[in-house]
Amino acid sequence: MKKVFPRVAVLVPTASQWGRGVVSGIHNYVRKHSPWQIFVEPHSERENIRVPEGWKGEGIIARVQSSSMAKVLERKGIPIVNVSGIRLKKSSFHQVTTDLEAAVRIAVEHFLDRGFRNFGYFSLLGLSYVSDQQNAYIRHLKELEFSCAMYTSRAGRGAIADWTLNMDSLAAWLRSLPKPVAIFTWNASSGRQLVHGCQWAGLHVPEDVAVLSGADDDLFCEVSHVPVSGIAAATEAIGHEAAVLLDQLMKRRRPSHSPKLIAPLGVIARQSTDTLAIREKPLADAVRFIRDHANQPIQVQDILDQVPLSRSVLERLFVRVLQRTPAEEIRRVHFERAKHLLEQTDIPEPEVAEASGFGSPEYMVYIFTRQLGVSPIQYRKKVRSR
Repeated sequence: MKKVFPRVAVLVPTASQWGRGVVSGIHNYVRKHSPWQIFVEPHSERENIRVPEGWKGEGIIARVQSSSMAKVLERKGIPIVNVSGIRLKKSSFHQVTTDLEAAVRIAVEHFLDRGFRNFGYFSLLGLSYVSDQQNAYIRHLKELEFSCAMYTSRAGRGAIADWTLNMDSLAAWLRSLPKPVAIFTWNASSGRQLVHGCQWAGLHVPEDVAVLSGADDDLFCEVSHVPVSGIAAATEAIGHEAAVLLDQLMKRRRPSHSPKLIAPLGVIARQSTDTLAIREKPLADAVRFIRDHANQPIQVQDILDQVPLSRSVLERLFVRVLQRTPAEEIRRVHFERAKHLLEQTDIPEPEVAEASGFGSPEYMVYIFTRQLGVSPIQYRKKVRSR
């Protein structure tokens, strides 16, 4: 008897790095489990992506971007998983998407780690998901007793920043902000507009204004005279988990209907945030020394050999400005370097420990277990399993 594989439509904007990552995650799941017939085509974010009339299948994974799209899909009467973070009224789809609160925490931490204490948000009007990010960012800063300046611009279709934006108005806003200032925005398009606005205003990026995009794209973040840092969504993990959910639904199981939120991978740092907004030069020199020696097992005494401060003064400066001690900053930098090497390379774990400044593999295991509840090997498997 001929075996018929489930037919699954994947409706995401494959012209973006985000969409291609989701498709890759779906494919990774299918390769490891029962095969599907996957229907996917090239699409941009500006298109109304839909299945052709007459198509029949067993399931759909889609970026459901509007109520009208949701209604069309619901009429199919088959299992559907939504991978969009866009809020839709009365939507009954299972959902797998980026954890917005986690993304905001990553953005704020990225700025605080660089010593910023002045903040702004560049918003796109009329988009609920941008408004959600904006509100979460302002709320998180308020919890830390920081305020946030706002600038809003019209958005084109596909969350593209308005190319006809009044640059005099944007430049005037940028000049009015206390410096140095860190500005968060939705995507690479609005990040580039901010960079253009800074050039228009005669301001330097990142020395006067640091710019961080809430979405990373290797191409579009680089297409700027100052490459823009961006938060890398765990798109393959989103696709993988959406495939897990759809497989369960097609097999008539009943998974939880609560949205599955996937934390971003972290910040892909480029020139637009490559700075330290620390006015105290000895402290800036100390932090720079730690980061320049992230691959070495340095101690606090090594910092004191480089800066003209006593240990007690250095400790007070770190705690007052960065809210952590020099020793904690050393451990944090080593830990972040180890995470990056485990995520992005195939270097064996003992070599990762050496290349991350840990005194021994055992100490790295201790730090990972304390911070994340998993060993470095388990962490690598977790981030590579999607």
